[in-house]
Amino acid sequence: MTKRRLIHIYTGEGKGKTTAAVGLATRALGHELNVCYISFHKDPEVYGYTEIKSLQKLGAEVYSFAKGHPGCCRRIPREALIDDAIRGMEHVEKMVASETFDLVIVDELNIAVRDHFIDEERVLKLMKNKPDSVELVLTGRGATEAVMEAADYVSYIRKIKHPYDEGITSRKGIEF
Repeated sequence: MTKRRLIHIYTGEGKGKTTAAVGLATRALGHELNVCYISFHKDPEVYGYTEIKSLQKLGAEVYSFAKGHPGCCRRIPREALIDDAIRGMEHVEKMVASETFDLVIVDELNIAVRDHFIDEERVLKLMKNKPDSVELVLTGRGATEAVMEAADYVSYIRKIKHPYDEGITSRKGIEF
């Protein structure tokens, strides 16, 4: 069994990218691994994101940056979100380099890159310089070809059918 930890990408238009990452975190925590979960463009105080609360209860360290996104949240100026995303990326780099965590999940980082909050080259450098002791997971729609090429695992989650298309809104405990 290899001691080197790997890099995962969960991307695509389908539902379940964050859920897959949280499932992996739950498994890791069950094996007493140290887990850090860092999200971009999510606001747990506004939307709940109870999976994040669950990870905290299980012992993961949890951080959130660039809370909101111009596509769905107009209350925070784009410039402020960019500044916070850059601070978030600095935090990600610090957490990965510290080798304190066996698993670091960076939720919605692919969106931060896609929408030009974080430079793709910075993410590629993080991936290249990741210590062998750290498993790294990057989630979010729109992962770039270069990011996917640099990863060990790539899961593309494709939407075939979704209840929202039929007018069914998000349900507590299922979609949020």
